[in-house]
Amino acid sequence: MKASKQLTTNLQSVLVNLIELHLQGKQAHWNVVGKNFRDLHLQLDEIIDDARLFADELAERMRALQAVPDGRSQAVSEGTSLPPFPSGLVDTKDTVTLVVALLDGTVKTMRDVHDQVDEEDPTTADILHGFIGKLEQYAWMVDAENIKPTASVVTPKGANKEATL
Repeated sequence: MKASKQLTTNLQSVLVNLIELHLQGKQAHWNVVGKNFRDLHLQLDEIIDDARLFADELAERMRALQAVPDGRSQAVSEGTSLPPFPSGLVDTKDTVTLVVALLDGTVKTMRDVHDQVDEEDPTTADILHGFIGKLEQYAWMVDAENIKPTASVVTPKGANKEATL
């Protein structure tokens, strides 16, 4: 099968966002500071690793479809729809918000092109499904850092309050 121009364009838009997610994830990883730094620092490594893996898998799928992926820095900077990550040190709370926006933006692009991709090539749409599922899971897990709890925890009568903590 040879990808149409539209399929190539759709997959290229996903590819540049995956590459940008990887790059901005590294920026966040290097410059995050504050409460729970280490946990977020390590979690960003997982996201970065998968973004790179997903970009490679997608680019290789494009080649299998006789499309030519473009991962050059100029193509990425001109083609990405993701918001830029700020320079300098960024607090963990703000990093969480920014990284979730990057994940959501990457998923949005995949969802925006999904139906057209599926119409022409269901196999590639299945690949996008896997990416979407994992990136949405990451968004939930990262965002949990800033979500306010809703449960009211009551210490039972007679229990040692410090022992239950």
